[in-house]
Amino acid sequence: MAENPENLRTVSLQRQEKGRYLATNTRGGTITIGSGADDDFTPVELLLAAIAGCSAIDVDFITSKRSEPQTFAATACGTKIKDELGNRLIDLLLDFDVSFPDDEGGRQATAVVERSIRQSHDRLCTVGRTVETGPAISVALGGRPVSG
Repeated sequence: MAENPENLRTVSLQRQEKGRYLATNTRGGTITIGSGADDDFTPVELLLAAIAGCSAIDVDFITSKRSEPQTFAATACGTKIKDELGNRLIDLLLDFDVSFPDDEGGRQATAVVERSIRQSHDRLCTVGRTVETGPAISVALGGRPVSG
């Protein structure tokens, strides 16, 4: 795992009922995850939200130094398929809708918005970079590796 414990990120998951789970972060924040039978976010929807949220934070922090946005939204989507590689998403798209006031700060923010989206995609967003670089996920049962 992580060499420096300060760099370790952890979320625990507890079953609430069949198909419904409570995820808890180390700060005590929680979110309910479901199978899609109700309005809880599914794991795939959380992945899309994480992709959008990670880049949105980057873009917001860069652009809002210059101006508060008039509109700021991001939509992440992908197509779920099942093939010889198993279930997965393809054709991932992160689409921003951002606008700023027509004043000096707004023009400065507008001038850097595309660059900030590119920086987030290429370097800053941990979630997007992790998805795109495709690291292996190790699995364990009670701390003991599960072999395949």
